[in-house]
Amino acid sequence: MSEGKKTQLITAGRDKKWTNGVVNPPVQRASTVVFNTVAEKNQATIHRANKTLFYGRRGTNTHFAFQDAMVQVEGGAGCALYPCGTAAISNAILSFVETGDHILMVDTCYEPTRDFCNTIMKKMGVDTTYFDPLIGEGICDLIQPNTKVIFLESPGSITMEVMDVPAIAHIAHERDIIVMLDNTWGAGVNFSPFEHGVDISIQAATKYIVGHSDVMLGTAVASEKYWDQLREQSYLMGQCVSPDDAYLGLRGIRTLDVRLRQHAQNSLKVANWLAHRPEVDHVRHPELESCPGHEFFKRDFTGGNGLFSFVLKSSYPKATTALLDGMKHFSMGYSWGGFESLILANEPKSFNSLRTVAHPNFDGTLIRLHIGLEDVEDLIADLEAGFTRYNALILEKEASL
Repeated sequence: MSEGKKTQLITAGRDKKWTNGVVNPPVQRASTVVFNTVAEKNQATIHRANKTLFYGRRGTNTHFAFQDAMVQVEGGAGCALYPCGTAAISNAILSFVETGDHILMVDTCYEPTRDFCNTIMKKMGVDTTYFDPLIGEGICDLIQPNTKVIFLESPGSITMEVMDVPAIAHIAHERDIIVMLDNTWGAGVNFSPFEHGVDISIQAATKYIVGHSDVMLGTAVASEKYWDQLREQSYLMGQCVSPDDAYLGLRGIRTLDVRLRQHAQNSLKVANWLAHRPEVDHVRHPELESCPGHEFFKRDFTGGNGLFSFVLKSSYPKATTALLDGMKHFSMGYSWGGFESLILANEPKSFNSLRTVAHPNFDGTLIRLHIGLEDVEDLIADLEAGFTRYNALILEKEASL
């Protein structure tokens, strides 16, 4: 009988060859690995790509334990490590494209992913076409003879559209196109990438894997077909991480399930409360029907987390600033996935420079929340006080007209 996901998270990466009899694999720091005999050195050289101590950049037992754990959690054949999520994204793409190739990129991707395509990829002579996250089987109309990669992110950054990943993956595989997914929101436990046709699953482990807002870390888990190339190309591009950071990623995995469930419980309470606020046009929480692609979330995901957005009925930056500036428990900050609650605002016009085809179909300000592990009643009270400040400025504006 296969182990349950919760058990997996506790036992993953804890092979005795990494732990040496203790609960947690020790932090093994090394640049140079020394050998006592020529035969020993030659054996390490032969097996250097297969979790063997060879040279620090290839990894130590701490790295190997974390890589094992990520593969056990997400599936796939191997896990490459990177100093941040953006490095994981860019190096995964770079590992499989060359001048003259074409990639399809979801239009709701993480902003640095778009910047990478529009600068580095363009400079390399690799063309990018952006597509609507809800395109589904319509992706076939955008595929070109030189399309090498289809890159997905589900739910989408900021606007939270959930994609029909299996439909797109099926079409891609009929044409031998690589499917990459930014699976940071799913965190490897709420969305099983390889069961849905993904070839390379990428995470900003900075977020839920680490879970404490204190480490920059990226991962890319590949299927057997693409693992060797991803591993060697990433190694040639100098990608490696600190063993201390790998250790913290491994430690974060142990509490991933309980943290995600509490984030999800808190966020759904806040989302349902927001859905009944008179200031709110609609809520973009994947677990709610008001979120685009909700039907795919119900079909493919096993749980939620703390990240979602809601859209106000109007756009008045001065009032939005009043809402944000007085928060007690919500802080403004980039990233998400830690234990703390965060809030950021996006005016509709800001998407004009970030989107090619997936322009927002709303006129009000979008607020993105990451709901942390605080008492949810305190978070709701904080938002309610924010709306009081917001409404005071709205009324002031209306009185001046």
